[in-house]
Amino acid sequence: MSQHPAGTSASSPTRTRVIRHAAAVAAALVLGTGPAPTASAAAPDAGGPDTGAPDARQLGAYWTAARMAAALPGDTGRAAPATADGPLPGEVTPPSRSFDGIPQVGAFFWTDAGGTGRSCSGSVVRSPGRDLVLSAGHCLSGYSGTSPKRHLGFVPQYHDGLAPFGVFPVRTNGVHVPQEYYDRGPHAGAAYDFGFAVTEAGQDGRRIQDAVGAVELLTDSGYVHAPVRMIGYPSRAQKPLECLGRTTRWVGDDPADPGTFQRIACDGFVSGTSGAPMLVPWPGGWAVIGVIGGYHIGGNTPQVSYSAYFGSAARALYDAATTGAPPAGPAS
Repeated sequence: MSQHPAGTSASSPTRTRVIRHAAAVAAALVLGTGPAPTASAAAPDAGGPDTGAPDARQLGAYWTAARMAAALPGDTGRAAPATADGPLPGEVTPPSRSFDGIPQVGAFFWTDAGGTGRSCSGSVVRSPGRDLVLSAGHCLSGYSGTSPKRHLGFVPQYHDGLAPFGVFPVRTNGVHVPQEYYDRGPHAGAAYDFGFAVTEAGQDGRRIQDAVGAVELLTDSGYVHAPVRMIGYPSRAQKPLECLGRTTRWVGDDPADPGTFQRIACDGFVSGTSGAPMLVPWPGGWAVIGVIGGYHIGGNTPQVSYSAYFGSAARALYDAATTGAPPAGPAS
């Protein structure tokens, strides 16, 4: 496993369960294997003034506790197709539990063209500019049917109507989703269902990674991982969910959603949890190996979720987002 340190470290009723830190239970689970993963590369701090920035104070004032609590799922495309995506015969589905979250994981909030609040999940990933948040492509691209986005911002460790670190605006032209996803759409492009949002500084002037830390982005790390800690925000829930499970390799059996994906069984992950990171232990914290999305737009039952595989396309998108390349977009 190659390591390149960079910066600081990482509806349906749910069942209550105390989940210890993944390192404490790793011995009880089978560790995953696969090609040597590539971590996000180190680079000097980008520096320089931000331009075209939404005002963090105004955005923080807009997203009141009531508005955040009332936001509807942004992943409205998660509808049940022909196959049910349920647990496999004999498969154990670990329960999830609600908790107050961790600083590196949070919720995106925005309003759609009709003024309705929407939300998806996301995680802060280590980057040279210390300003990058990862989510699902169908959340950030607008394929959820809720575009254009207004008041778009990210709230780390959102819970109980609170924004403990404030609201971080997403930079103008700061949303990066693969061109293949725009060109093919959310089903034919399921293998490209991931995206990055470049954020502006928060109300106190700090960049998001300086405020909350970050998780490491791993690419080409293989499909099988255990333990995997998944954290996501069900729509209109006051707290995020977490679940400890394992990812496996899933070859899509629906011609409408071609590709090979990571699959994880964890109960309670419903609409709103799209973009939720799948985390593995990493020196000093956590690394992300996938996000809810991809096959069947992340899955259509609360018990099973999917992720597009993070390979060369994810690495190329990360490079584009961290070097200031113009973002992709729908064909004109």
